[in-house]
Amino acid sequence: MESVMGRQHVLESRDRLYEPVSRLMAREDWERLYADDIEAILRLKRERNAVILAHNYQTPEIFHCVADIRGDSLALAREAQNLDADIIVMAGVHFMAETAKLMNPDKTVLIPDDRAGCSLAESITAENVREMKRRYPGVPVVTYVNSTAQVKAETDVCCTSGNAKRVVESLGVPRVIMIPDEFLAQNIENETGIEMLTWAGHCEVHERFTPQEIRQYRRIHPGVTVIAHPECPPEVVAEADYSGSTANMIDYVATHRPEKVLLVTECSMSDNLAALNPETEFVRPCNLCPHMKRITLAGIRRALENLETPVTIPSELEGRARMAVERMLAI
Repeated sequence: MESVMGRQHVLESRDRLYEPVSRLMAREDWERLYADDIEAILRLKRERNAVILAHNYQTPEIFHCVADIRGDSLALAREAQNLDADIIVMAGVHFMAETAKLMNPDKTVLIPDDRAGCSLAESITAENVREMKRRYPGVPVVTYVNSTAQVKAETDVCCTSGNAKRVVESLGVPRVIMIPDEFLAQNIENETGIEMLTWAGHCEVHERFTPQEIRQYRRIHPGVTVIAHPECPPEVVAEADYSGSTANMIDYVATHRPEKVLLVTECSMSDNLAALNPETEFVRPCNLCPHMKRITLAGIRRALENLETPVTIPSELEGRARMAVERMLAI
């Protein structure tokens, strides 16, 4: 009898775990590919007093089944300040793990795969920033959080795609050095009229979208609502009905409830939003972030089992980099 009751309990527990992704994948696939790792991760989180932060570009089995905090870079940076946990696992890319470590210097922060980088973060160095400051003395530096701690340490204030306009306008100046994302800076310049001194860094996902592609999707899907991330080229943003950060995209879909929507961003975003908005049809232009996809359930499980890979920040950078993030959060 106890064995039968035990099996029934397992089935009921798995029903609850599977339910958030039930519209996205078959039960038998979920059981075969993910269920054991999910159960192990949930157990390890309790044993280790750990939390998992997951970016919106994570795959659904991570985003919906094991994450404690979900969101864009801004949301994860904010929440990282208030975590009552001994261990933070970042289901995202390395600069996000660094930001979590900056805000939680006394906690262990793990990145399940330390190869999970970012084309934007890798496009610029601290010396590049110092050279721009020498070229434009007195001009404030706004740095996108998609950057290394070394670059943040050379920065006046950070921003995300969700608060970039607000951060830039708060400075009250006619010119800003805005790095490293050239397209985000150009889009903010178009919104604010403030001159942006830019760096030629791009997101390898968003730079691939073109206006011709958007127009083609409109021809194939009449009436589709197009929402573009501001890391896209300005000519792509101009083709969209709305542009905003991943968090703003989520809010737009939830508020406006479009019948059919095209998200011009990393394609796991559409999968995660489809699970939350079953009444909306999602057209999926699939540009994957290869770095985000290095994070897997198996990798998260190994990270918690072996406490790998811990993120460290050199002490000479930590205070200055943290200050740039704190100034952003204060705004």
